[in-house]
Amino acid sequence: MGQTKRARAAVAVVCVGILGWGAASGTAAATAGHHTGRPAGHHDAGHHDTGHHTGHTAPAGHATPSAHPAPTGHSKPTGHSKTTGHTKPPRHTASSSRHAVRVEVNGSFDARPGEIVDLVVTGLPAAGAGAAGGGAAVRAVVVTSPVFPRPVRLSLAVEGGQSRYAAHEAVSLTAKAGRHPVRVAVDGRVVGHGRVRTVAAKRPEFRVVADRTGARPGERVGLSFDDLYPGEQGTSFTVRSRAFRAPVQLRHDTGGLDWNNPRMFTAAPQLPLNVADGTYEAVLTGPDGRRVAARRFMVRAARPGDSDYVGKGHGPAFFDRTSRPEAATTGRFRVEAGGTVRVLWSDVDPDAGEEERLTAVSAAFDAPVPLRRDDSKAADGDDPRFYGPARIRNDVRPGSYPVTVVSHHGRVKKTGHVLVTQADGAGGGPGSGLLLTGAGAGVAALAAVGGAMGFRRRQRARTN
Repeated sequence: MGQTKRARAAVAVVCVGILGWGAASGTAAATAGHHTGRPAGHHDAGHHDTGHHTGHTAPAGHATPSAHPAPTGHSKPTGHSKTTGHTKPPRHTASSSRHAVRVEVNGSFDARPGEIVDLVVTGLPAAGAGAAGGGAAVRAVVVTSPVFPRPVRLSLAVEGGQSRYAAHEAVSLTAKAGRHPVRVAVDGRVVGHGRVRTVAAKRPEFRVVADRTGARPGERVGLSFDDLYPGEQGTSFTVRSRAFRAPVQLRHDTGGLDWNNPRMFTAAPQLPLNVADGTYEAVLTGPDGRRVAARRFMVRAARPGDSDYVGKGHGPAFFDRTSRPEAATTGRFRVEAGGTVRVLWSDVDPDAGEEERLTAVSAAFDAPVPLRRDDSKAADGDDPRFYGPARIRNDVRPGSYPVTVVSHHGRVKKTGHVLVTQADGAGGGPGSGLLLTGAGAGVAALAAVGGAMGFRRRQRARTN
């Protein structure tokens, strides 16, 4: 959003208790972390709201994950609930096999009532492995705790030859804040204890995420309604604003940032390109159409003097299918007719309102090429960059063709070139195509001249 740089923090959160299986003693360890999904420089116009809603109650237990919206997208993190534990004295004899049992409770820093946690137990032998491993086969792994409404049966999964037992379970809506015991049982026998920390429920909260200085026309605005609170009901929530083209329906996202919140409802509507500068109100209504909450946000187009008015664009540059964007070159790039070249555009200060509309055009391309923002970890720390694959027309003649990118609403225009060769060439690459093409043309010209001279000599011989 403007010169907005999204602040990413991806922290794996693991609370670990090392539980002894046939061992004399054990230890426990814990680590913590969290991933926030709010872009840096963004204003979060969110407040607690005390409204209640009508409709169907979202089920607890194995609820589906949810996502928190961000205008530029987001990755899926793992949080955690802090746990500590110790091993129970073993019942096996000294000759019994030993297994390093690891228990992980992943969810958030401190679980709220209704939040989903991910339970994982590793280090146990898979069912049927008893004779080969020297120990009893594991048939049932169950986790119990006062914060869970029922005993949680974990399922076996084998990945890379390693077995793990896992399940999702929601913290009870009646759970009180504090530290609560967790018990792990294998085949009905308790093999370890731990603790999970929970916090008090918080009131429903509606948020509008936009740049503090104003969202740009064409930019997406993040909307979220966190309705995870005992007694709250309904799944149909709508946001209306004069800045939006139409009413926006909030939905429960099953694969986003807040996967552990079954009552997070989100959307990311795109502002129209012609929306006027000003302050707008976003009004949230519930399933019955009743007004629940309202937030204000600003819209402001880039102006002279703003860093994203013209930005600092570089490119277009080119790289082939086997290379990475770091290898892109702005020199004449050689590509065969019918082949593919990737076009790269980077900009220190892109206009957030046109990030989904950047294209590269060329007479050599089958069609205009959408340039999508690179949100991969490989792009972390670099200037914002956008790229996409361009297919060269099969019928295009060999030669040099301009490739143009227009950005910042027409205020910036830059052109590079690709060198198209015959389809039976040696593949894509920078620079050398010009020399190869030139050499081919020179050889053809010499052959033509030599043939003409020979023809004239034969004509003269016949005449004489």
